[in-house]
Amino acid sequence: MTIARKEPKPSFPAGLLEGWPLLGLLSSGLVLGVLAALATSSGGSDGIRLVIRITARTSLVLFCLAFTASALFRACPNIWTRWQRRNRRYLGLSFALSHGLHGLAIIALANTAPALFKQLSNTGTLISGGLAYLFILAMAATSFDRTAAMIGPNAWRWLHLCGAYYIWLSFMVTFGKRAVMDPFYWPFITVLIAILGLRLCLPGKPLAAATATAGS
Repeated sequence: MTIARKEPKPSFPAGLLEGWPLLGLLSSGLVLGVLAALATSSGGSDGIRLVIRITARTSLVLFCLAFTASALFRACPNIWTRWQRRNRRYLGLSFALSHGLHGLAIIALANTAPALFKQLSNTGTLISGGLAYLFILAMAATSFDRTAAMIGPNAWRWLHLCGAYYIWLSFMVTFGKRAVMDPFYWPFITVLIAILGLRLCLPGKPLAAATATAGS
């Protein structure tokens, strides 16, 4: 995933599906979805686990949209892929919010059902997941023009490049462990492999070229 910096505004009215209004719409939908899941569940750890499952899947969808935005545009430039590339920053920030809600639900499960949480997790999972959250936080924090300029284009590019692939790996490991026990998760694995192939087959500018362009 690359939470990209601002691109030129389109020549038509943005509406609710462009830029910050899009982020607001997606954020509202995520929060309402979490509240609805808690309201319709049996409560307690069952409700929290439902939120964890829902936010894991919304995070995956939003990550895929941001992760493939440039590659899809290069493969097939059209109205949809142009919109996706233009709004990849806001899709990335929506992913950060979704996964933030996911993290809060995990913390809630650890507090309300510590025995269950210990059964479902281990030290390795906590460390690797914690690193993914550090990347997400750093990428979200540097998705604004001012903070991106503070760290410089070279560091920005490396952060978002390494972070995107580490987050992809984190999804692959998480869904892969579940796919071993439940075939329901195999479509998610297929999607993750497909988006990685798309990124590798249609790479963006080389790092040096991108850095020179950003600094000019």
